[in-house]
Amino acid sequence: MPTSVETQTNAESPQPGAGIRNWLTAEIPGSAVQARAQRAYFGWIRFLRNPLAVVGLSVIVLLVLAAVFAPWIATHDPLVQNLATRLQPPSAEHWFGTDQLGRDLYSRVIYGARITLYIVLLVTALVAPIGLLIGTLAGYYGGAIDVALMRLTDIFLAFPGLVLALAFVAALGPGLENAVIAISLTNWPGFARLARAETLIVRSSDYIAASRLQGASSGRIVGMHIVPMCMPSVVVRATLSMAGVILTAAGLGFLGLGAQPPSPEWGAMLSSGRRYMLDYWWMATFPGLAIVLVSLAFNLFGDGLRDVLDPRNE
Repeated sequence: MPTSVETQTNAESPQPGAGIRNWLTAEIPGSAVQARAQRAYFGWIRFLRNPLAVVGLSVIVLLVLAAVFAPWIATHDPLVQNLATRLQPPSAEHWFGTDQLGRDLYSRVIYGARITLYIVLLVTALVAPIGLLIGTLAGYYGGAIDVALMRLTDIFLAFPGLVLALAFVAALGPGLENAVIAISLTNWPGFARLARAETLIVRSSDYIAASRLQGASSGRIVGMHIVPMCMPSVVVRATLSMAGVILTAAGLGFLGLGAQPPSPEWGAMLSSGRRYMLDYWWMATFPGLAIVLVSLAFNLFGDGLRDVLDPRNE
């Protein structure tokens, strides 16, 4: 039987991780670092309460893992042709079947994740800073600068994204890099509009007026105060736009204007499989499912991220 002293000691002994948990859940943060950690912690807890967002994040993580470990996950070389095994249905040797040239579809879908991630990340890295810069400058300075930048934005918004991307690719020529440039040129206006709307709200705040009275320059105000306030909305917009980027890239690949053969790009695979769809269903089914699943995952993840980063939900 434990003594009363031992029982009291066991009751007072801290549980593993209790100190960190208490530090994250303290009612009054003791420092700016603790405050940021608390916001991140509670945001993560709120994100986990959205099961669809968790599913979307899980699919994205699987996509990243498939792209990184493609040489170890793929069962065959995605570019090797073997006419003796052409148009075979899914089996133990070829999980997704083979295409018209005898290439393993499972391996091509896995390697296609690399091309998809390359396009998504590169387009996002290009359009988000450009749109954020144009939107904040237009919203903060106003006047002729606002009119000129927003009219330029309206010109790009006047055309459907895929149609405008087709026009740019037709001018630049087919290829993966040109497809990235074309998609980027059609995606920045949405970021600019969003950043301008956020800037118009923030620039009339009291702390912006206080910064001006203290002698802060316009560049410092925009870079140190307005841009950080616009970042949550831009991050959510970037996440939600990734699904559209995937669909646009797949559309360009389907039309032969994106990644060129023999690259295992999902849109190009879907295009080559449509001619065999009635008799050899697997050729178009698995690349199409990959496009739909990943696009849906980014949408679900973006919706969950918006719920976390929206200050009105706190």
